[in-house]
Amino acid sequence: MKRFSFPKEKKLLSNRQFKTVLARGMSARNGLLIVYMAENGCGYPRLGVSVGKSCGNAVVRNRFKRLLREAFRQSQDRIPRDFDYVVMNSPRWLKKSQESEGRGTSRGPTLEQVEASFLSLMTAAVERAGKRDQEDARAPSDCTENGEQRA
Repeated sequence: MKRFSFPKEKKLLSNRQFKTVLARGMSARNGLLIVYMAENGCGYPRLGVSVGKSCGNAVVRNRFKRLLREAFRQSQDRIPRDFDYVVMNSPRWLKKSQESEGRGTSRGPTLEQVEASFLSLMTAAVERAGKRDQEDARAPSDCTENGEQRA
């Protein structure tokens, strides 16, 4: 694999994979994003993106997902390995963007804003995960060859 590629095995695709990450309860949020994370035992980070219809029409949602995937792709060397990440848009950002849309000034977040937000959340989430691991020792799940997790 190329260093900054984003192949299929680095994506969370199934509903079961998303639910596994969300069930672990490790999360961090800021004004733009919410990140949930769980150990995966794969040796590389994997990303899942969920953007609700309340974010906007399909064009807005797809642009936001592209920005999130690109931020992940470019920052793979700066985020912790062995974790699965599920990233969602924050309801606070929705309120802010809707208010400024009424004034005709909102065009959505830029790649730089998304990447900065994503990286700051990675730091916060890892710190929380470290504290949680000290309190609650859970064995990481293993990955199979096709990227699926084993229970």
